[in-house]
Amino acid sequence: MVAPVVIVLAVLIFYPLGRGILLSFTDLTEANQLAEICDRSITGAEVCRPNPNAWQYIGLDNYADVLSGKVGRFWQWLGITLIWTVGCVVFHYALGLGLAVLLNRPIRGRGVYRVLLILPWAVPAFVSAFAWRFMFNEKFGLINSLLEAAGISRVEWFADWKTSLLTAIVANIWLGVPFMMVTLLGGMQTIPTEQYEAAEIDGATAWQRFVNITLPGLRSVSMTVLLLGTIWTFNMFPVIFLVNGGGPAGQTEILVTGAFRSAFEGIRNYSMASTYGVLILSILLVFSVLYRRALRKQGEVW
Repeated sequence: MVAPVVIVLAVLIFYPLGRGILLSFTDLTEANQLAEICDRSITGAEVCRPNPNAWQYIGLDNYADVLSGKVGRFWQWLGITLIWTVGCVVFHYALGLGLAVLLNRPIRGRGVYRVLLILPWAVPAFVSAFAWRFMFNEKFGLINSLLEAAGISRVEWFADWKTSLLTAIVANIWLGVPFMMVTLLGGMQTIPTEQYEAAEIDGATAWQRFVNITLPGLRSVSMTVLLLGTIWTFNMFPVIFLVNGGGPAGQTEILVTGAFRSAFEGIRNYSMASTYGVLILSILLVFSVLYRRALRKQGEVW
């Protein structure tokens, strides 16, 4: 009964993963991927000979080149990735929690508000990315038009790496808040209302009820969504790629966009892209293990 699932996982996950790890130990590129070079002779027959520059196994050379900075800008990209991930996840959780608290109350039109706040989640990410890129356009964008109307000079959002990264973070926050909101709202609705009633009778303020009942009741849900949000944001390719393109001059590239450019731009370096992929996987695995240990120390079973 388990065999179909194992087969699907093997085909869709384990084989590509193993293949990627294997490629990271080679120097495979678009230029040397053929083991043989074939030409046609005068008679029309095809003559093949070994390719003297064919790819080969090179061990850990790719990892040494990447981590030493000889190839690519791994440490710069890692720093930008951490800023990007922390900034997005913090605002995802904070805004999602605030909206969930508001929607958990019996207010008029609550269903309409829920639908409207879920809309960013329903729109395809690439459509939202293009929309935000246009809104941050220096000449025709809505953001600069509003700033100019308020008496503030226009901002060249994509000229400096800080403002360029900010545009991508804002777009990703807009995309990611609905997931946090819906998940945390579901967690709030599992907290027994008797606890709030008892606390209110004892004279607890709204803030005390939030701190002592809501937050502890959401602990297990919060830990899960924070882990998922971190992994998803760390690997969030379309927003960076489509909103600011990693600009200016590649200063806001994150690890996944750097891996993409290695694999699909210029002379395609498949082995280097695989190396980045394995390093990204390793970073996230270490984070997940440490995160799981922290949860266990707090008494959370996960």
